[in-house]
Order: sequence, then C-alpha cells, then structure tokens
Amino acid sequence: MTKKIKSRCIISSAAFAVKKSLITQYDPLIQKPPVIGDLVFGEVSTLGHHSIIESKSSRKHTLNVGTRAIFVFGNRYAPDQFEGIVPKLSQEFVDLFSQGGVIGNVKTQSQLIGVPTKIKVLGYVCDNRGNVINTTKHKLINPNNDKKNKGRAKLILCVGTSMNSGKTHAAAACCYAISSMGKSSRAAKITGTASLKDILLMNDCGADHVVDFTYFGYPSTYMMEEAKLLEMFRNFDDKYGNNPKNYIVVEFADGIFQRETAMLLKIPEIQERIDKLIFCAPDSIAVYGGIKALHEKFALTPDAISGLCSSSPLAIREIKEFTDIPILQSMEKNYEKIFNIIK
Repeated sequence: MTKKIKSRCIISSAAFAVKKSLITQYDPLIQKPPVIGDLVFGEVSTLGHHSIIESKSSRKHTLNVGTRAIFVFGNRYAPDQFEGIVPKLSQEFVDLFSQGGVIGNVKTQSQLIGVPTKIKVLGYVCDNRGNVINTTKHKLINPNNDKKNKGRAKLILCVGTSMNSGKTHAAAACCYAISSMGKSSRAAKITGTASLKDILLMNDCGADHVVDFTYFGYPSTYMMEEAKLLEMFRNFDDKYGNNPKNYIVVEFADGIFQRETAMLLKIPEIQERIDKLIFCAPDSIAVYGGIKALHEKFALTPDAISGLCSSSPLAIREIKEFTDIPILQSMEKNYEKIFNIIK
C-alpha cells in the first residue's frame, strides 16, 4: 500500500529531471534490487561526512537525524571523497555519497574525510500504477533534430588532473569572457555526480543556457557505457551547437585518467569537435605531466593551461620555464585577455 509524501519534502538535485508533481507517494512494501536512477523516500539515520543536501531548486538544506528527503540510487567516483556503487540487492540502510542526494554503498573512501551519512530506505517512490519512478526515464534535453549545420559553434573543452583542479572556474571564466565580449555561450558538465553548483557558476558568469547529465536523467556518470556518454555529448551539441556565432563550453569531470573522461577523450568524433582544449592543474609539475599524458595517451595538445596553478604567480613562472602554452588565469577580470586565448 502506498503512502503519501508531503509536498514540502526535500527533493534532491539528483532527481532534477523528474517533475515535482510526479513525486507524491512511496511504497514501503516494494522489495527489488535497486538500479541507477531509482527514486527513494528515505530518512537520515546517522550523520557523517555530508550534513547538507542540495535540492532541485539548488537550495542547500541542513540535514539532521530524522530528516526525510527524496534520494536517488547511483554510482560515484570522487578521489577526495567516496567511490560508491548501487547495491546488487535491496537493503534497509544505504550511504549518502554526495550533496546532490546520490545513495548506494561506499566501496572506498579518502582517509581525510569522515564516515558517510547513513540513510534508512523507507520505500521506493512510485507512480499511480505502482511503478518505481526512475530518473533515466525522464529527459529534459531533446534536440529538434540531429542535423548538424556545416558551421558549428566553437567548442571549448576543460579537462584537468583530478577533481578540484580548477576546471569549473576555468569554464566559468570562459563564459564570463565570452558574454563580456557581447557573444553567446552555452555550457555543460557532461560527466560527474549530481551537483548544480558547477553549472550555476557558469550561468552566473554569463552562459545563456547550462545543462549537465541530470538533465538527461542520470544522477551520475560513473560506470556509464561509452555509447550513452557519447549520446549525451551529441544531444548537447545538437541542441546548442548549430549556430557558428556562438560558443559552447564543456567540462569533463575528474582527471584525464578517470574512466569516463578518458573514454570520451579517445573518441575521434569528440577530438575533432574540440576547437580549444584547456588543461587545468594545481601546480607546475602537474602541468608538466599533464601535457605529456595528453600527448602520449590521447594525441592531444592543450591550447591553454588553467586551474589552481593559474592563480599563483610563482607557479606561472615555473610553468613558463618549460612551455609556451598560454596560461588562462581563471581569476582574471580582464575578459579581453581571456577571450584572446579562447577566441
């Protein structure tokens, strides 16, 4: 028998593609192995590393023991936090992987953080026919057609050494420079784990439209098939890349050795689509190794260096000793200087 979900219930951003009007009830009696995208009505049983959850409206809600919310089963890859996977069997308690509300079982975790917050599964969220609602059945990006104009919007791709290497700020700096020059940009984060803050930063910095994988119905992209990753990239490009006067700014999460990022970078279609490649790193030695890795593993050469290293005059000095690749300072307020690198 289904039970009602209060209208004021927190709906995590991992469920972004699902209309709020559909999330009205849950069934505590459904027992089935969870799959990626299944919506769950759950309750915080013990607090751990995550004490905040981000809702669909991008509001950050404080979690307490007893807080109830809508969570989403998914995988996560985060070297600074957790590696998590969807359980193979139904279970009463699961781990919270991210502020975006992705849940499952922690497989590995960084020793620098605390234990995960535990969520008690109260039941699967279901529709009026009793079917479990799954995010992957909901999609917000549907290109009118897949016909590509001969002239395409310029594509700027931001990649880096790892999570927290400065990719999002580099992408946001590009959006800021493009909009400040009176031009239009669209921005996307193609891989990662549900969190609206990254694409909202790009939006704040001037991107006219922003999307990520949650718009395609995925709470995260870890362990996703190559065909689905490429389909997402194509759909974004088909939707926003047909005007040669515009720019599209794309971020691939984590580092270039991470499974999905490496997978995408090896696809010839994507390599040929890149107009400007920006490589982000925390310091000079990471830049040195990254340039070498991009060349040897992917046959790619970055058009600019950015990330955390670009905010340090000393790091910039060291980088200039071994490469003449332009350095895009992501904290730079001289938008013309940034635009001259990416135009």
